[in-house]
Amino acid sequence: MTLKSDISELCVDTLNEEQARTALENLAAQLVAANTAYHTNDAPEISDAEFDLLKRLNADIEKRFPNLKRSDSPSDQVGAAVAAGFGKITHSVAMLSLSNAFSDEDVQEFDGSVRKYLGLAADASLSFTAEPKIDGLSLSLRYENGILVQAATRGDGSVGENVTANARTISDVPHEITGAPEVLEVRGEVYMSHADFAALNARQEERGGKTFANPRNAAAGSLRQLDAEITRSRPLRFFAYAWGSISAPLGNTQWESIEHLSKLGFSTNPLTALCAGPTEMINHYRDIEAQRAGLGYDIDGVVYKVNDLALQNRLGFRSTTPRWAIAHKFPAELSWTRLEGIDIQVGRTGALSPVARLTPVTVGGVVVSNATLHNEDYIKGLDSKGQVIREGKDIRIGDLVQVYRAGDVIPKVADVDITKRLDGVTPFEFPQTCPQCGSDAIREPGDAVRRCTGGLICPAQAVEKLKHFVSRGAFDIDGLGAKQVEQFHTDGWVTEPADIFTLQERFGSGVQQLKNREGWGDKSAAGLFAAIDAKRKIPLARLLFGLGIRHVGESASNMIALHYGTWAALEQAMDAAQPQEGAAWDDLVGIDGMGAVMAGSLVGAFAQEAERASINRLVAQLDVQEAVRADTSGSPVAGKTVVFTGTLEKMTRAEAKAKAERLGAKVSGSVSAKTDILVAGPGAGSKEKKAIELGIQILDEDGWLGLVDGL
Repeated sequence: MTLKSDISELCVDTLNEEQARTALENLAAQLVAANTAYHTNDAPEISDAEFDLLKRLNADIEKRFPNLKRSDSPSDQVGAAVAAGFGKITHSVAMLSLSNAFSDEDVQEFDGSVRKYLGLAADASLSFTAEPKIDGLSLSLRYENGILVQAATRGDGSVGENVTANARTISDVPHEITGAPEVLEVRGEVYMSHADFAALNARQEERGGKTFANPRNAAAGSLRQLDAEITRSRPLRFFAYAWGSISAPLGNTQWESIEHLSKLGFSTNPLTALCAGPTEMINHYRDIEAQRAGLGYDIDGVVYKVNDLALQNRLGFRSTTPRWAIAHKFPAELSWTRLEGIDIQVGRTGALSPVARLTPVTVGGVVVSNATLHNEDYIKGLDSKGQVIREGKDIRIGDLVQVYRAGDVIPKVADVDITKRLDGVTPFEFPQTCPQCGSDAIREPGDAVRRCTGGLICPAQAVEKLKHFVSRGAFDIDGLGAKQVEQFHTDGWVTEPADIFTLQERFGSGVQQLKNREGWGDKSAAGLFAAIDAKRKIPLARLLFGLGIRHVGESASNMIALHYGTWAALEQAMDAAQPQEGAAWDDLVGIDGMGAVMAGSLVGAFAQEAERASINRLVAQLDVQEAVRADTSGSPVAGKTVVFTGTLEKMTRAEAKAKAERLGAKVSGSVSAKTDILVAGPGAGSKEKKAIELGIQILDEDGWLGLVDGL
């Protein structure tokens, strides 16, 4: 298996929805094949770096097009299904994967995200463990009353392979332990040293047997033998670094717990260190990286974990990764190539995005022919704040440029070698008008992006808005994808969303009919018209997201829909709202998570005459459904509006908000007559004063916890 060039060369910034959908389909297929080859067959067909690139590309496309995320998305999967021939073991605690960091900035952001979630100040004490990330095969060992009773591979994270007999043959795996909790699942990595790998391959070659490509393949293939005696003959090792089910804690911290595992007789990595923060974490990463070649076994990065287990518990998990840990991967390659041209792409919101066209070059095993240049300032040698980068060197067509991928699968231009600049090249002039429609392209104060002002008269924006309208998170009309929308727009059949719902009356009969178009027939045309009719009844949130209003994404659309409930209420509120003034505006920006920028964009869309007329024509064709809240029967705060103010000492604002919303409450950022409960911590200030004036119920943090505790 090799990477498909049409996938590996993609620049996410330039994709339209149809291209993104196709890319996600291809990526899903490639990643399933790669996972199966790696986890099930122990015969990887692409490198770890290439796998990381594909996984990150998939995540980047899903981030830009959240409505296109597949039900079988690789982002939600860990490992691969167990192979035939092995019994299955269901993990009582899932064996999850880790998020990746690829730069010092990523490590700083990880520290910042942990602090933000926990409500810790930048100078508050927060320690992490840092340990080498072993390139081997994950293994979980279950001990009951000190006796090893079963061993399982990761599998798909939920179900692994029963390799108990094989694990018993590994010298680093104790059969019995003393002083352990009644139930203890020890987790770690099976690996093979470089010396043992070389000796094994030499023996295999002498016998005319199979040789292995690398130590990881050899370790995985050796552990996953149906005959445990073959495993016994292989020199496998095991490092313990974590635990699953456990009847009593090993310690209060990650560090104490790893030390406890060592005292129980497990091998733990001697390069594990306790770090006081990002600077020490990165320094230890550098130390391990410098020792990497002489370790005698393969590693591909360093894993950082929040040391305090109570904080780990508060941080919890995402769908497939913990919030309290991250893997800092070693860097991928950098390559130099010639910049042949700069194309300007126009997106749905009118953003003009520069894309570098490159002489094809291999970067980390992947052929790259285009890369993002971010925006016009980046080309000039400035960052988003106007500060000098690259020593102020600008980028010009014809230059020799350095391209990298690292963790960002989107190829990026990192640097330029002006000593090799060709004679006669001139600075790149970023267009001041839209290359698609000729309208002025302006930059608003504080915005790093220049945008076309043409709106719906700009064909690029109009087509992209229509593609967004029919996307999965919006109207998701069967048979009407990006390709069909683009063709209908080109032919003048569909120029705005409302045209989709009058398509049948205009092109369902007469001389010019849909069924007579190339690629269409009676059955397919009838199917499309039926699919369109089926989407006339649409949830409020989907309609709002489908409008493609700048800054209003899928989660924001759900938030707004739940706040207003009905289209009529939303429309009335938008008509009444005046930016920065009035009760309707205060109510809008009072929605927790709604900032002034998003609110202004939403109000502006309804106030702009042409756009409002287009929205009205669309809604006239629809039956917009009222927003439905989750069943929160029994919740004491269901349907109530809650405001949090002051300093919360036992939870962060994010934790409090998440629980309130889960229990059916609306969380607002401001106090009004509609507020039911104010939760006030120290330093509550004006919100508490206003709540007293309005006679609103006020609870301190303990009172709030007493109200919702246990729910």
